[in-house]
Amino acid sequence: MVRIRLRRVGRKKQPSYRIVVADSRSPRDGRYIEIIGFYNPRTEPATMTIKEDRALHWLSVGAQPSEAVRRILNKLGTWGRYERLMKGEGLDALLAEAEAEAAAREPVSPKTSLSAGQKAVRKAAALATKPVVEETAEEAEEIEEAEEAEEVEEVAEAADETPETAEEPAEEAEEAE
Repeated sequence: MVRIRLRRVGRKKQPSYRIVVADSRSPRDGRYIEIIGFYNPRTEPATMTIKEDRALHWLSVGAQPSEAVRRILNKLGTWGRYERLMKGEGLDALLAEAEAEAAAREPVSPKTSLSAGQKAVRKAAALATKPVVEETAEEAEEIEEAEEAEEVEEVAEAADETPETAEEPAEEAEEAE
């Protein structure tokens, strides 16, 4: 069976992938039939490119995409175009639509993204610079009144519990005599 799957390339701990058509029996990074795309998860946002015409050709002749490739095809819209191709739409119209979508997509920086530690530092800095929404005077008064009401209820509950707990040992002592 022919599969469309990811083939890992790149240095150690810096993966990027080629989207390849390969025999399902060949190893992950082994022999392949054709390269039809590229996927780099390390850029912000992830870089995904695919040769739409070749992907539609291989899907139409029965190649099965892996789960990861199917998600990529869904994000790029290729899977939807494949389904429309199977329903009878023209290939030229679908390819023109794919080219228009690719041109409209924002270009992705070729630089890879930051490490996880650097991402955490940037996220914390972004949260620190976020403006704090101040409450209005009316909201502040309502919050204070609610807190005072809770305190009064707690004091009342504590006062109600104190006599009961004080009487219980006395009653138990009388019964024991």
